[in-house]
Amino acid sequence: MTAEEDANVNTLRNGFAEWHTTRGASVDNWMNLIADEVRWQTLGAAAAGDKFAKGCSSKSEVKRYFEELGTSWAMLGYKMNEFIAQGDRVVAVGNVSWRHRATGNEVNTPLVNVIRMRDGKIVDFMEFYDTAAAMAGTRPA
Repeated sequence: MTAEEDANVNTLRNGFAEWHTTRGASVDNWMNLIADEVRWQTLGAAAAGDKFAKGCSSKSEVKRYFEELGTSWAMLGYKMNEFIAQGDRVVAVGNVSWRHRATGNEVNTPLVNVIRMRDGKIVDFMEFYDTAAAMAGTRPA
């Protein structure tokens, strides 16, 4: 790995570790890692019915994303187990668990985040998870 790739992986590894440890209460940590102009999106979010996961193109929109996420879901765990870096891109592979606040249903799904960094900041973030599982979690048992 180049020095830049190593630095990007370390930045993200620490960010994800704090996100897991605080069970999603480290939003300020993410805000510090995001560039002012950012593209933040969840592939398939509309299919999962997640209003909060509407694409974002600014830091303030990403903050809204986190606020709405926390209103709908309580994080149980967020573990990124593998980081793959090439140039300004980092792919983080792991697993995430959430409890839907309205239904009490728990969702556990594999997760892949594809991230592009510039000058140590996130400029592009796309997440992939099991949207069918997330949608099922929003329905009463």
